[in-house]
Amino acid sequence: MLRACGANTDPQCLWLRHRGPDWSGLHSHEDCYLAHQRLAIVDPTSGDQPLYNEDKTIVVAVNGEIYNHKELRQKLKSHQFRTGSDCEVIAHLYEEHGENFIDMLDGMFSFVLLDTRDRSFIAARDAIGITPLYMGWGLDGSVWFSSEMKALSDDCERFVSFLPGHIYSSKNGALRRWYNPPWFPETIPSTPYDHLVLRKAFEKAVVKRLMTDVPFGVLLSGGLDSSLVAAVANRYLADTEAGRQWGSQLHTFCVGLKGSPDLKAAREVADYLGTRHHEFHFTVQEGIDALDEVIYHVETYDVTTIRASTPMFLMSRKIKSLGVKMVLSGEGSDEIFGGYLYFHKAPNKEEFHQETCRKIKALHLYDCLRANKSTSAWGVEARVPFLDKEFINVAMNIDPEWKMIRPDLGRIEKWVLRNAFDDDQNPYLPKHILYRQKEQFSDGVGYSWIDGLKDHANSLVSGSMLANASFVYPHNTPTTKEAYYYRSIFERHFPKNAARETVPGGPSVACSTAKAVEWDASWSKNLDPSGRAALGVHEAAYEVKET
Repeated sequence: MLRACGANTDPQCLWLRHRGPDWSGLHSHEDCYLAHQRLAIVDPTSGDQPLYNEDKTIVVAVNGEIYNHKELRQKLKSHQFRTGSDCEVIAHLYEEHGENFIDMLDGMFSFVLLDTRDRSFIAARDAIGITPLYMGWGLDGSVWFSSEMKALSDDCERFVSFLPGHIYSSKNGALRRWYNPPWFPETIPSTPYDHLVLRKAFEKAVVKRLMTDVPFGVLLSGGLDSSLVAAVANRYLADTEAGRQWGSQLHTFCVGLKGSPDLKAAREVADYLGTRHHEFHFTVQEGIDALDEVIYHVETYDVTTIRASTPMFLMSRKIKSLGVKMVLSGEGSDEIFGGYLYFHKAPNKEEFHQETCRKIKALHLYDCLRANKSTSAWGVEARVPFLDKEFINVAMNIDPEWKMIRPDLGRIEKWVLRNAFDDDQNPYLPKHILYRQKEQFSDGVGYSWIDGLKDHANSLVSGSMLANASFVYPHNTPTTKEAYYYRSIFERHFPKNAARETVPGGPSVACSTAKAVEWDASWSKNLDPSGRAALGVHEAAYEVKET
């Protein structure tokens, strides 16, 4: 039995109505069901799902965007397409190539496909896990898939996060990895750095994500990554179909506490680029009031993710109220280029590169999860050009010696990216923005945001509660009052063991993996995911405190 709330309705999938209010579709075949709740971005008039092949023997429900669908259609000229949807190519590619077509797709996607001819089915997730997907098993032998685990928690005895870059086939009942890039084994590359190759690869990644039939914009924090996304989109927008349809003035959006570092920098970038800028403010109390709803939507108790998801969640609500349904965002750059401040302490290029590989492989549990679910909670789609497959291959093939942070050579974090867009003849950004120090999103919206969260948690979680945390929460035991507070909210919404096991754990400093904590002995005394925990690196670092 197949139950695919693959992207979202059917009685169980009504939990996920928020992900797309534009259309509800359901297909049933014997004891197999595919349901979909659509957020219409491409072909909003005829691309309703589920989608089919010519004789409707193949049915597919898709969450995502296939950026190369026009090129794929040219290779499928013998097939008859019913819609203009970018996702319809999946049904026809399966018909042509069987299960071995996934790597032909350039985009972000999670999908479930049913072949009614033999009642077999497959499910697959994009290379990095930009779009979410969960897999579950019922006591009656049923297999379930959904974009969020809340649609599975009532009917599945066990459920897990579907691994990115993998495909599940009912024919063998197992997962296999279809995404096998050169960097995945973590071997050290040796290709010399070429700033023009890197620049062109990123520009191509941004432009292909301007494929849309609805109003859109860019999330602009004023940091390097979002500013580059905005600068490239702004430079090429007029020459795209989206620009001709919606106008060549780019819309940008920023959120923060009044007086925050991000608001000031974003306004300066927007003025420089000439975008139509929208600035949203929130207070610490408004953020605290939203925590319960944020944790319900984002489905995690990870401290970093919740800190950053809350402002993004509040901003997405405002963005949707303006009629905007798609935004470009800057996630992924720090993982690819070693942009987090703890990379200053990387002992050598081998460990530097291996840490970037570990970070990319875990993105689906952190930044991808946050970006997708914080925006989807309000029916907004986030696209992430830094996680373009081709761009990742180019960036991860660079000899990591070039990525190393070398103050003696004038190289700060992400120097190779900054240098690639440092063009005096035709500048993309002001120099001081191009070389602005890394601010994690939860810091950049205002330092008092994290401090306010800690104070709030301290007022609600007693010392004895934290002392007994290992008995109450033996799995991924919270070690701070803030983490304990988030965990208590999460457990109220998602009480099953399977739910808590979908969230990663382990020590971290300034967003590092547990392995990188070993790079500096002092970090073990200040295990906090804020960038200010990178003592001696961040300009507004926390004071050193003995534990």
